[in-house]
Amino acid sequence: MTNERALVIIDAANVVGSVPDQWWRDRRGAAERLRDSLVPYALDGLPGVPGPAELVLVVEGAARAVVSVPGVRVEAAAGSGDDLIVDLVAAWADDRAGRGDCVVVTSDRGLRQRVEAYGARCTGPRTVRPLPPSRRD
Repeated sequence: MTNERALVIIDAANVVGSVPDQWWRDRRGAAERLRDSLVPYALDGLPGVPGPAELVLVVEGAARAVVSVPGVRVEAAAGSGDDLIVDLVAAWADDRAGRGDCVVVTSDRGLRQRVEAYGARCTGPRTVRPLPPSRRD
């Protein structure tokens, strides 16, 4: 039995922007709240992704100052967050022997196509950020 851990890469801007909770007033704070909410997933995994998992939160723009915490590694994009996510997935694809799946959390269709070309699976923001009760069907 191998000790495979899934790599889960979270598109912070896309996930934060999926819920209109006035995140735009404090982009860094919104990314920090998202980061903190992800910590349990490092041990428990996500739906369809058993734990433990390696979580990478990709931030950009005003959220670049967000730092890593135990369980969630934060990668700050110097430019496009999407390009950094593709680079991370490409590095995983180059060295996936003995490693678990790669899952990208985003709803960005263009990004999904780019990372799926490397063999990554994609899931939407609700995987890590359920809609608030007032917005659920």
